[in-house]
Amino acid sequence: MEHHHHTSNHEHHAHEHSKHSGSHHHGHHAHMIEDFKKRFWVSVALTLPILALSKMVQGWLGFEFGFPGDQYVLFGLSTVIFFYGGWPFLKGFVDEVKEKTPGMMLLIAVAITVAYGYSSAVVFGLEGKDFFWELATLIVIMLLGHWIEMKSVMGASRALELLVQMMPSDAHLVKGDDVKDVQVSELKKNDIILIKANEKLPADGVIAEGESYLDESMLTGESKPVKKSKGDEVIGGSVNGNQSFKVKVAKTGEESYLNKVIKLVQDAQKAKSKTQNLANTAAKWLAYVALSAGAITLIVWLVMGKPFDYALERMVTVMVISCPHALGLAIPLVVAISTAVSASKGLLIRNRTAFENARKISAFVFDKTGTLTEGKFGVSRYESLSDDLKKEDMLTAVASLEQSSEHPIAQGIVKAAKEMKLTLGKVENFESLTSKGIQGSVDGKNWKVVSPGYLKEKSIDVPKEAGADAAETIVFVLREEKLVGFVALSDKIREESADAIKTLKSKGMKLFMATGDNEKTAKAVSDKLGLDGYYSEVLPDQKVDIIKKLQKEGHFVAMTGDGVNDAPALAQANVGIAVGSGTDVAAETADIILVNSNPKDIANLVIFGRATYKKMIQNLVWATGYNAVALPLATGFIPGLVISPAIGAVFMSLSTIIVAINAQLLKRSMK
Repeated sequence: MEHHHHTSNHEHHAHEHSKHSGSHHHGHHAHMIEDFKKRFWVSVALTLPILALSKMVQGWLGFEFGFPGDQYVLFGLSTVIFFYGGWPFLKGFVDEVKEKTPGMMLLIAVAITVAYGYSSAVVFGLEGKDFFWELATLIVIMLLGHWIEMKSVMGASRALELLVQMMPSDAHLVKGDDVKDVQVSELKKNDIILIKANEKLPADGVIAEGESYLDESMLTGESKPVKKSKGDEVIGGSVNGNQSFKVKVAKTGEESYLNKVIKLVQDAQKAKSKTQNLANTAAKWLAYVALSAGAITLIVWLVMGKPFDYALERMVTVMVISCPHALGLAIPLVVAISTAVSASKGLLIRNRTAFENARKISAFVFDKTGTLTEGKFGVSRYESLSDDLKKEDMLTAVASLEQSSEHPIAQGIVKAAKEMKLTLGKVENFESLTSKGIQGSVDGKNWKVVSPGYLKEKSIDVPKEAGADAAETIVFVLREEKLVGFVALSDKIREESADAIKTLKSKGMKLFMATGDNEKTAKAVSDKLGLDGYYSEVLPDQKVDIIKKLQKEGHFVAMTGDGVNDAPALAQANVGIAVGSGTDVAAETADIILVNSNPKDIANLVIFGRATYKKMIQNLVWATGYNAVALPLATGFIPGLVISPAIGAVFMSLSTIIVAINAQLLKRSMK
């Protein structure tokens, strides 16, 4: 964070904000989780006596237990669990019917209603065995699956709230001669606020007094800080340089910013992944299969002259068995684990569909500033061209001179010298050479730090060592009018970029870069990283066109970016990845957010996405595979192979356990 000195205060504020503004939606979601949790535990408590009283369960476990009227107690307990534990599914079933999207709820509702209806009839005199134990265990497992899944989504949204901290939570309001700290949420249009050195701007506005260099790389993608003076527009979220100035507020960022973040959270909670729908699709077909298999079973046995109660028992067995408990856990467990592991690795998944689609990515478009590069202007190299001058001594003299300058280049050099723990000297006779550089004396010698233009003017040849890298800005150093060295500055390529590019290339992807920066810089970065191509000086709408063009060529495109200028492209891409140190607007339109701005996480994302999808498919196969075996046996049509509900139950428990263990294995593949 740029302002470490009051981070804790921010965290407190951010937390407060998220509590207030997000509380309505957040509270609702938390309340639903609590509700499922309560229903789950109550159902567990009711299931134990139901299992103990069920004659079928007693038969398998080889014990007898009963008392007069025990069937009625069993009926009573089961009625409570059916209406209390099963309520979310019955309600969900009605919603599915209304929306004409039959799926998981239909399947669960059919199974529990048939089990409850038939078993109740048995208690009151119908010949047959009751299925209350099946009803209870099914409800318990399904409640557990839903509870796990909701919790995992909630976990991801907590992480999103941390994004609120990107924006300052207080501002210095100017009232006459007074400056008062207020919360950003209290700012109104036309208020005058003071922006101190190195602070983030809390709102959009126009400079009313003063001037400074602002780092807008987050917002515009331009890596060099931009000079702003009176009358210039400034953007909330950009970072001030070393001079303070006053701003007249035009738009308050607080409400819009927080609303964006809360909307982010809501989207994350609503974004059901396609594969979640894969589970729903599987459930829908199983429900159809169950209903038709049940009807066919009943009809066939009646036509073959079996008594009605026998045919009915077969039909109920088919319909109850066809709802695999495992299906309720197959996807939620994988989702919960992949969301948690990803969040711990700095990937916030807003849209699970996109996350699972990460396996299909064939082309990547990277924004340069702040994604592949650090987005900060720093010293990349410096050389002395004089035998009697050590390069460290040269840098010390240059940094001593630059201490007095506000220019971003100066700040970059001073920062580098401080990081190297060089002791800066005292400067005398300091003066600025208009748009050419600066001069002054350090340790009795006259030094100048100048632009290439100054050398040209004085007919001094530019040394060949200086011109190696087009992505650099170079300043030259003169001692007593003699050229003694140079310092090169650039927006440094992140150390992790090269590795990430290598990993993605090895997966057979095409990699491109699109940047608002100039052609020279773009080419230099692209060549250094070995990309498949680059686009320079692009405007936001041109980034969208680049992505559309790749999509037309048949590519499944992922885009990563961090600035406002990337937002439209992030929305257009099949998978939009926002780099977390970036702006809220970029995060707003992305499917996945990288909290640590580390390109290596992008490579991990693809690997995680592939692993997650594989696990989901495996689990669906396990969950529904059980049905493929159990259903034909349950009909009783296969002579000598009539599955008893007991064996069905064992199969069912086995497939549920396998699905749970298999989901846990995902953690290992994501290490």
